[in-house]
Amino acid sequence: MAITSTAFNPLDLIGANGAAKSAATGTTAKTDTGATDRFLKLLVTQMQNQDPLNPMDNAQVTSQMAQISTVSGISDLNTTVSGLNAQFVQLQAVQGATLVGHDVTLVGNKLDVTTDSGVGVGGFELTSAADSVKVDVFSSTGTKLETLDLGAQTAGMNSFSWKGAANETAYTFKVTATASGSALTVTPLMRDHVYAVAIVNNKLTLETAKSGQVEYSTVKAIS
Repeated sequence: MAITSTAFNPLDLIGANGAAKSAATGTTAKTDTGATDRFLKLLVTQMQNQDPLNPMDNAQVTSQMAQISTVSGISDLNTTVSGLNAQFVQLQAVQGATLVGHDVTLVGNKLDVTTDSGVGVGGFELTSAADSVKVDVFSSTGTKLETLDLGAQTAGMNSFSWKGAANETAYTFKVTATASGSALTVTPLMRDHVYAVAIVNNKLTLETAKSGQVEYSTVKAIS
């Protein structure tokens, strides 16, 4: 009786992440780190049942060994990167703790009002220099209280102050800027106070007085 063999690659039964594929369903299920052992057993079985008159090519065996080494290397790299990411998040939390009690500049349109002096402070960011910048100040009910004419302003972050705050702190503002008659993109900036820090979904998050919970990555400046 003639000996027959069916050529296959043991890696066909091992997923790219070291997962074993079900021969019945073809689906991939996560397993432990025994992917390499399974590969070697499959390779030995293949060699034992090969056709003596048509043995496996050495280059084919070498190629399969190189592939399983690559799969194992990728798995080890993923584990290492995950560990480094966890350490980075912990380091961020330690560094973020130093922000508690400090003020930060965030994207927002609420005035930071000093009740003793009645002065409200805000800011904005321009993508390019402006010929004219105006700031409308609103009360907590949305009533426009005053329009500040700041004149020409440079590109980047700028600040302004408004003296007139009384009996409330929930003032908001709107900034408009133009250059050669064309409107410019303006990002309103506000000063907020940090009460606490936390890790949420593996991201450093700040608990602030006016903005609530914000990601550390949104902070424009620290004071």
